Amino acid sequence: MQNATLAQLFEEYADLLELQSANSFRVRAYRNAARTVEALPQAIADLVAQPDHDLTRIEGIGKDLAEKLATAVQTGSFPQLDEARSQFPPDVLKMLKIPGLGPKKVAALVDQLQISTLADLKAAAEAHRIAELKGFAKKTEQTILEGLQLLESVGKRVWLSIAKTAADAIVEDLRASGTVQTAEVAGSCRRRRETCGDLDVLAIADDSTAAMDRLAQHPLVDKVLARGETKQRVRLENGLELDLRVVRAESYGAAMQYFTGSKEHNIVIRKRAQERGLKINEYGVFRGETSIAGATEDEVYAAVDLPWIPPELRENRGEIELAEQGRLPTLIEVGDIQGDLHMHTTATDGAATIREMAEAAKARGLKYIAITDHSKRVSMANGLDAPRLREHWKAIDKVRGQVSGIEILCGIECDILEDATMDLDDDVLSEADLVIAVLHYGLKQPRDQIQKRLLAAIQNPHVDIIGHPTGRLIGSRPGADIHFEEFLKAAADYGVMLEINANPQRLDLDDIHAAAAKARGISIVIDTDSHNVNGFDVLPYGVFQARRAGLTKADVANTLPFEEFRQKLK
Repeated sequence: MQNATLAQLFEEYADLLELQSANSFRVRAYRNAARTVEALPQAIADLVAQPDHDLTRIEGIGKDLAEKLATAVQTGSFPQLDEARSQFPPDVLKMLKIPGLGPKKVAALVDQLQISTLADLKAAAEAHRIAELKGFAKKTEQTILEGLQLLESVGKRVWLSIAKTAADAIVEDLRASGTVQTAEVAGSCRRRRETCGDLDVLAIADDSTAAMDRLAQHPLVDKVLARGETKQRVRLENGLELDLRVVRAESYGAAMQYFTGSKEHNIVIRKRAQERGLKINEYGVFRGETSIAGATEDEVYAAVDLPWIPPELRENRGEIELAEQGRLPTLIEVGDIQGDLHMHTTATDGAATIREMAEAAKARGLKYIAITDHSKRVSMANGLDAPRLREHWKAIDKVRGQVSGIEILCGIECDILEDATMDLDDDVLSEADLVIAVLHYGLKQPRDQIQKRLLAAIQNPHVDIIGHPTGRLIGSRPGADIHFEEFLKAAADYGVMLEINANPQRLDLDDIHAAAAKARGISIVIDTDSHNVNGFDVLPYGVFQARRAGLTKADVANTLPFEEFRQKLK
C-alpha cells in the first residue's frame, strides 16, 4: 500500500462525505490528510510496520486519521469508506467530474430520479426528466450531455508538458496582440506540478473586452464556457479548461500570488497576515480598508516579512520556514546543465545516429553526453548483447574523432533483471564509461524482491546511476513498490547517483523523493532519455521537477564541467 494509494482513499472518502452533505470541516480534514500522506518521503506502510509506530507524530494526522491509515495499510481500505461506498453506485463519483454538477445536485439526481449510472444520467437528460427537478433547468440538461461527452478529458489531469505548451501559446498570443499590457500563467502550471487539471492566466489590460475576444478566437480554444466583465472561462481542444482573469495593475502581484497557490501555502501566508493585523486577498494587502501592497508578488511577501518564494516551492513543505531563516535555495536553472547522460540511437530503438545525436546535443549547448542504448533484455527495442555492444562502443569512439566541441561517453542502459542480476556480465560493464541501471520489467514484483534488485544494482561496482528508479508512467502505470528509506541509504552509502528522467511521462524521481535524496547528500542527474534529436527539448521538465524538490546547481552532478563529472564515475 503506497502513500499515493492511501491518499486516493482519503480523497475518495472526502468526495463521498460531500455527497452525504457532511460538515465541510470534516471534508476538508480528509483532503488535507490526503495531501499530507502523499507528500511524505517515508512510506506509511513502513511506519506502520514498526512495533512502536505512532502516526500521530505526523503533523496534521490525529488519532482518528492515524487509525484509518493503519487499517488501510493492513486491509486495503477502512470501514467508514466501505460503508460510504455502499451507499452510492460506482458511477456516482464520476458524475462529480461533470461541469456544473456539484455534490448537492448529484445527490438530488440519485435520490429523486434513482440515477445510478452514467447511462441513466444520459437517458434522463435526453428525456428532459432532469429539468423537472427543483434547482435544475433545460440548460442544465444540455450541460450534462456535453459534460458526458467530455468526461474522459474534462477534469482529467494532463502532463505538465501538454498544459504548459497550450498555456504558453495563449499567453504569447495575448502579449503579441497588443490587447494586454502583460499576461502570465498562474496555478499549478506555474508551480510546475507534473500534471495539471486546468489552467489560469492573469492579465493586465485597459480593455478586458478586447483581451477576451482575442482569447475566444485562439485556434486552441474549442468553446467559450462563461464570460463576465473581467473573467472568461474557455475549453481548449485538448479538454483542459482555462480561466483568463483581467486584473488591475495595482492588484496584479496579489492576484498572481493568490491564483498561483498552492492552497496550503496560501493559508499560511494569510495566517501570517492576520497575525500582523493585515488582510491578503487577490486584490491586494490591506490594513483595514487601506491597500498597502499588491502590485508585485515581492510586495505581498514583504508585507508578511518574507522574501519572494519561487512558485515551484509553494507547497507548504517547509519553504516558509526556510524563507524566515533566509535559507531559501537558489534553484537550479536549465542553463546550468552541461551534460546529458541518457539517450538512445539507431543501434537500438532510437531514430538518430550517434553523430546526429552528438551534433544535436552540441547545438543545444551541451558540453558532454553519454550514449546509453538498451541492453539485450529489452528485446522489443533491439537491445544489445555483449558483442554488439562492444561494436557499438567502437562506433562511438570513431564519432568522437569526428565531432569536436563535445565529449561523448560510451554508456549502457542496463536492465536489472527480475532475479536481481544484471543483464550484462561485470566484465562487459567494466568496459563502459558510464552505466545506468534500470527497472523495465517485473515492476509489480513484491517490495522485497524490488528492493533486492535495486540494492544489487547499487552494490555493483560498475553501476554509476539508477535511472528512472520507480519505472512509473504518469497516469498510465504505477511505479514499483520501493522501500525508499532503505533505497536512498544504500545509494548514499555506495555513492550511486539517482536520475530525474525529464521525459514528461516519467519525471522519475518525483519531487518528494528527489528532495529526500538531496537531504542524504545523494547526487542527482537530470537526463532527457532522448530517442531522437528533438528529445533533448524535454530537459526543462526535468529541471522543473528538480526545482520543486528544492535542488540547486550543486545538487545536480551533470552541472559539473566534464572532467569534474568524470571523476564521479566508477
